[in-house]
Amino acid sequence: MYEFGEVINAEVQFTDTFETKIRPAVVLFEELGNIVIIGITSNLEMKGIPLTKKEGAIKDSVIKLNYIFTISEKMVKKSLFNLSKEKKKILFDEITKRLRIN
Repeated sequence: MYEFGEVINAEVQFTDTFETKIRPAVVLFEELGNIVIIGITSNLEMKGIPLTKKEGAIKDSVIKLNYIFTISEKMVKKSLFNLSKEKKKILFDEITKRLRIN
């Protein structure tokens, strides 16, 4: 069972092709064998929430708030670490801010 804030390595599809690649991602939630995740990139020019080596990332990275998708639990390769309570709150607040209807 995967939980909110868990950082995993998973097989994910590129946005512009059908190719896949093993990439880090943060679990938002799991339900019925499907996992909703948010992508992580080491491209520090991208907008999002910073994630540092000190926090557990392999290299300084960014949680990409505009890269949310669903994968099968079979696409998860391994669990890496869990976000801190503080980072989970930042992620939760940023996602809910984007979901609000004006």
